[in-house]
Amino acid sequence: MMGRTGPFQWGDVVQLTGPKQRMHTIVLTEGKQFHTQHGALGHEAFVGLDDGSLVEVGEAPHLAIRPLLHDYVMSMPRGAAIIYPKDAAHIVGFADIHPDLTVVEAGVGSGALSLWLLRALHGTGRLVSFERREEFRDVAEANVTGFFGERPANWTTVLGDLVEELPQHVGAGEADRVLLDMLAPWECVDATAEALRPGGLVLCYVATVTQLSRTVEAIRADGRFTAPKSQETLVRGWHVEGLAVRPDHRMVAHTGFLMTARRVADGVDLPSFRRRAAKADFADADIEAWTPGALGDRPTSDKRARRAARDARRQAEAITGAGGQDADAPQVD
Repeated sequence: MMGRTGPFQWGDVVQLTGPKQRMHTIVLTEGKQFHTQHGALGHEAFVGLDDGSLVEVGEAPHLAIRPLLHDYVMSMPRGAAIIYPKDAAHIVGFADIHPDLTVVEAGVGSGALSLWLLRALHGTGRLVSFERREEFRDVAEANVTGFFGERPANWTTVLGDLVEELPQHVGAGEADRVLLDMLAPWECVDATAEALRPGGLVLCYVATVTQLSRTVEAIRADGRFTAPKSQETLVRGWHVEGLAVRPDHRMVAHTGFLMTARRVADGVDLPSFRRRAAKADFADADIEAWTPGALGDRPTSDKRARRAARDARRQAEAITGAGGQDADAPQVD
């Protein structure tokens, strides 16, 4: 189970780093063994050890440590592409996610952003996640349950289209934040504006410049939001050994654009919207030319999504079951 501290217990997720920095993740389960080419070690050998201990597998030392949330996110089963930790941290910070908020998320994908949001809400408020594909929702639910050891009580998942389903689950003016991770967020601007309370925030995560442009212009044209702000996050690691200090040869560059805007009170006419803006005309062909499929990205097949859902459920069952709990049992801090 994730989130515990102190010595390892049954049901804990443990990250093992061995020779050549090879990493493995296991769930401590009675009667099971951890196997590598160096040998095998029963899971009972880990129980009672302090977090961050060394264990010998054969004659090879392995560091045993509880994975952080970003470690879990990067290794969990995926149905859809995830929002990477660098963007998730940016979203939590710039969207000011904190306890007691009502947050709307669409789509849920594999549950990566849901995990960060639920961690920030800390068991309070409400997170309502919308997803069109049942397989993706199943993957997300299993991944979230696996991380927390139970399904969070403040989390609701809705299968269906945001525009159609949002009014049924979140009343007008009840949402504090609306986070849109989808192909065409401009189609949801009106529904988002209706759901947000004055002062609330909308954040859109899009992959391409044409998606960003169309989304920004839709927000501007709506008139119920402040001027949109757009940015991306680039992360570059550094190699540091003595005086040999240089940027890493590889970096995590573009993953997506983040656009934010605040909901203003009804009837407010912001001066910034009185300027004459350049007319922005978009044809379907303009957007289609820059969709992930047109750029060569293959969509997730139903078969792959179902397999990811099975893997995520097995992982969640291993975590909850090995700890002697079922999915409805109280969370252990």
